[in-house]
Parts: sequence; C-alpha cells; structure tokens
Amino acid sequence: MKTPSRRLLLAGAGASLLPLHTAFAAGLIATPQQTEGPFYPTAFPADMDNDLVQVRGQQARAMGTVLHLDGRVLDLDGKPVDGAIVEIWQCDAQGIYDHPRQPGRDKRDSAFQGYGRLLVKADGRYSFRTLKPVAYAGRSPHIHFKVATSTGRTLTSQFYVAGDPGNERDGVFRGIRDPRQRALVEMKLAPAPGVEAGALATSMDIVVG
Repeated sequence: MKTPSRRLLLAGAGASLLPLHTAFAAGLIATPQQTEGPFYPTAFPADMDNDLVQVRGQQARAMGTVLHLDGRVLDLDGKPVDGAIVEIWQCDAQGIYDHPRQPGRDKRDSAFQGYGRLLVKADGRYSFRTLKPVAYAGRSPHIHFKVATSTGRTLTSQFYVAGDPGNERDGVFRGIRDPRQRALVEMKLAPAPGVEAGALATSMDIVVG
C-alpha cells in the first residue's frame, strides 16, 4: 500500500501548481483526437493507479525524471466533467513500452508501471505522477491519454513536450494543423521543488467535445 505521505504528495501536486493551459468558457475548442497507437495495453498491470513511478510492492523507483501531470476534464462550456475515467500510458525512460509488439520488451524498466487510470470527481480534476516522456525512433516525446465520460463520449490523444525539436519531425504531431489545438496538447514543463525534489510539473486541461 502507498504511504500517507505519498498520497498527500499526489494530491498536493494539483493544488500547488497554477495551470499552464487554462480553458475558458468563451470560445472553447476540443482537445484534438489522435491515434491510440500500437501500444495500448493488451492486459492491464496489477497496479494501475495514478502513480506510475512506483509499482506497488517494489522497492525500486522507475528510471527517469519524475513528472507531475495534472489538470481538469472540461466540456465545451468550460464545465468540469464529473465521472470521467482518465487513462495514460507511455514508454519507459529507455523508450520501451510494456507491450507484446514492443521489440526489446525484455529490457524494459520493470519498476515503471507504464499505465495508469483514475476516476474524475465533480471538480473534473485529474493528477498523475509519471515520467517526463522520451523520444524513440520515429516519434518525439509524448504521453498517450484517453478520456471516457459517463455519457459515452471518448477522447483519445497525446501530450507532447512544448518546444521539443522533434515535434515538427513527428508525423502524428504535425497532423494537428490548428495552433490553438496544438496548444492544448503541448506540455510546458517547469521545476516542481515544492512538490518533489528534482521533479517537473505541468497542468493540462482536457476539453471533451
């Protein structure tokens, strides 16, 4: 089980950071739909909470730079979406997914959970403790995410690191033509010393159309 201090850390990540991407009720546009990709889990890990850096029952922590990712799930009117399920998945710090189609899967960091999910409450807020994404062949750094609302709407997309030089060489990223939509998936990372030493943080609202 996670210690109380770790739970407080995860809860505090969302409360202590000002959003870098805030959606306003006037002129809201939806977060762009993107491909799920080939590495969505075929089987879910036993531990699939919102802390991907520490697998329950393991002493080791995942390799890489910790990233605290939070935000809100909103509708086009800027209202929080209650009861949505948010999932994220990504490769480890070596660029390896936990997936049977992943070459070199046997070398992946077993201390990295790789997938997490949580249920959004009435305030629409979500938070994950994960890793700063890394590039691998053909792709710039990214985090996959999926939102399923209680009314049956589904949004699948990806978050990217703002300003990463690989973005403009990434065909999936370039598929987003509207700069306003690009802004909804570009993470501006900042140090988070008040949250966790050596970690980064970002706040990204997800707008479901």
